[in-house]
Amino acid sequence: MDASGQPGENGTMVLNGAEVLLRVLVEQGVEVVFGYPGGAVLPIYDALFKQNAIRHILVRHEQAAVHAAEAYARSTGRPGVVLVTSGPGATNAVTGLVDALMDSIPVVCLSGQVPTALIGNDAFQEADTVGITRPATKHNYLVKKPEHIAPIVREAFEVAMRGRPGPVLIDLPKDVVVSPAPLPAPGEGRLHRVYAPRVDADEEAIRRTIAAMKQAKRPLFYTGGGVINSGPEASEGLRELARRTGFPVTSTLMGLGAFPTTDRQFLGMLGMHGSYEANLATHGCDLLIALGSRFDDRVTGRVSGFSPHSFKVHADIDPSQINKIVRVDVALQGDVGRTIERLLSAWDGEGQDLTRWWAQIDAWRALDSFGFEQDMAPDAIIRPQHAIRRLYEATQALGRETYVSTEVGQHQMWAAQHFHFDKPNRWLTSGGLGTMGYGLPAAVGAQIAHPDALVIDVAGEASTLMNIQELGTIAQYRLPVKLFILNNRYMGMVRQWQELLHGSRYSQSYSEALPDFVRLAEAFHGTGMRATRVGELDSVIERMLAHDGLVVADICVAQDENCFPMIPSGAPHNEMLLGPDAEANAAKVTAEGMALV
Repeated sequence: MDASGQPGENGTMVLNGAEVLLRVLVEQGVEVVFGYPGGAVLPIYDALFKQNAIRHILVRHEQAAVHAAEAYARSTGRPGVVLVTSGPGATNAVTGLVDALMDSIPVVCLSGQVPTALIGNDAFQEADTVGITRPATKHNYLVKKPEHIAPIVREAFEVAMRGRPGPVLIDLPKDVVVSPAPLPAPGEGRLHRVYAPRVDADEEAIRRTIAAMKQAKRPLFYTGGGVINSGPEASEGLRELARRTGFPVTSTLMGLGAFPTTDRQFLGMLGMHGSYEANLATHGCDLLIALGSRFDDRVTGRVSGFSPHSFKVHADIDPSQINKIVRVDVALQGDVGRTIERLLSAWDGEGQDLTRWWAQIDAWRALDSFGFEQDMAPDAIIRPQHAIRRLYEATQALGRETYVSTEVGQHQMWAAQHFHFDKPNRWLTSGGLGTMGYGLPAAVGAQIAHPDALVIDVAGEASTLMNIQELGTIAQYRLPVKLFILNNRYMGMVRQWQELLHGSRYSQSYSEALPDFVRLAEAFHGTGMRATRVGELDSVIERMLAHDGLVVADICVAQDENCFPMIPSGAPHNEMLLGPDAEANAAKVTAEGMALV
């Protein structure tokens, strides 16, 4: 039977491989694919041309395709899908795949491959994509037969979404996608046994956790991106659990928004650039309950000094993460949303009086470790923290659904500190890999997923240039993305470390030549704006948010500003470096706070 769409044996539909691929994508609920064509995937692009169910977004670089798919997935809870060609198309996608793997983002990447007869012959645009991406993905496949297309694609979506989410790659040789291929009914033709990770924690572990919660005098919930990945019910459950227990809550960078950051029980982000109160509470607590977090080194600091006196509980669906970095007393292996639900069911409200613990936290909080002084004279230099604060306040005044992506560096940390998120899935950033160039394509993915929302990429000028070509994607699809650049002419975090740890030897961290971002925006059919002094900032923000198209706002900020607090690499949480605005109160507040223990 040829690939005419006629029934084959047992009534199974037979199409060509590319058409089967697209039929299964539609079956999986895929509406958008981010990609870039090339010779090995032209049959798939031809099939895309003949259908209307799936929208294709043409990016300008394959790395950007994966970052856009990551943000699409992160902001919707559905897997992002990527289509790239063989050789350089696949290798360009590797950075995005590792980024998704580190941050547990479900992405399915479809890569073209040379015909099966040419694999291993160094053919034009051939690469060992499966070998290269094996450590970059949760799982990957090489499709060797047309009849394997449908079952492998179905399985790939299961693997990407079930358990700890992550990226999956499917390598598709050109001859396989042009050959006749069957389209079995869903559930038929499975090649492997069902992937079924454990989702329910052990009942005894739940019991021990509840017992520890009742006895704790200084408890703390330490939450991560796993709460968000588990779905909106997990975030709702966390809020209810915190309310009923009265426990304070802190969060990793990737967990921001799972618990309202404006809530009094939220202590701010913890870790290298976390708040004073969050880090000292982590150091001083007697019960630490980690929910959907993996004890990243940017959170723990020196592991031997991490929360040294606490009884530790770790809830995570990935068993490989439990006791990997920090030894814990109770392991709650399972879906964190289900775990929170069971903790809620088992909690009867009979815990210790936490008045003294909250008094100590409030004493630490009084330091205002994220505080800063902005000279409000119209011609004063803009401090970056002030720019973020004013941007946040302006978006609040609008009342629109807002999604914020970031690049990586100082601006990312300032955004985490000063832009508040009361809902999950609105904060889109590169956590584990720390990928410069993430934010602009991520804004593309978020805007495609939420066309009526306000999408802002908070960026640094150095990171912006990493994937600046995606302004072309934004222009082509007329996306109203707002690019908010904190321009200090330095690779800011590199400069900060050079100042503090390398004797102010600023080796290759200053940008000698930058583009005119205003004119660059205009070259990409957008609108450019610039603020160089405090008196110009609010007007630029107001005009940017009111504009219905692409805006690049070049916010020229103080070049020598450092991001504080900061835990030096290898130090424990109680050895933070505080900025000049906070240091004056540090000794007094610490002494008062510790006296309350």
